[in-house]
Amino acid sequence: QVQLVESGGGLVQAGGSLRLSCAASGRTFSPYRMGWFRQAPGKEREFVASITWSNGKTYYADSLKGRFTISRDNAKNMVYLQMNSLKPEDTAVYYCATRGRPSYTGNAYSRVNDYDDWGQGTQVTVSS
Repeated sequence: QVQLVESGGGLVQAGGSLRLSCAASGRTFSPYRMGWFRQAPGKEREFVASITWSNGKTYYADSLKGRFTISRDNAKNMVYLQMNSLKPEDTAVYYCATRGRPSYTGNAYSRVNDYDDWGQGTQVTVSS
C-alpha cells in the first residue's frame, strides 16, 4: 500500500504562486510515474502534469504549459507542483497520484484510471 499526502495549498490572489508538495511512503512505493490532477466543484477530475520517476521526463496538460512545473526528489520520495501566474479558474482540489504499472515514454498517462493510488487532496483557491 502506498500513502500519498499533499500539502501547500491555500488562498492566493490572481497572479500569485503556490508550490504543492506530495510526500509518498509505503512498503510498495516504487512508481513508474507520478501525476498531479485537479478537480473543481461540479467538474470532473482533470490531468495537470506527470513525471517519470526514473528520469524526470515531464508531461503537461496543454492549457497549463508554461505556468505549472512538476518536479521530483527521488531521495525524499517527494513530488512537487510549482504553480505560477495563478488564475481564478485554477481553483480546485489538487491531487497527487502514483502509477505502479509500467509506463512508456511519450504517453502522458492523463487519465484518472492510469493511476493506482491517490492522496486526499489539497485545496487551492485563487481570488480575483
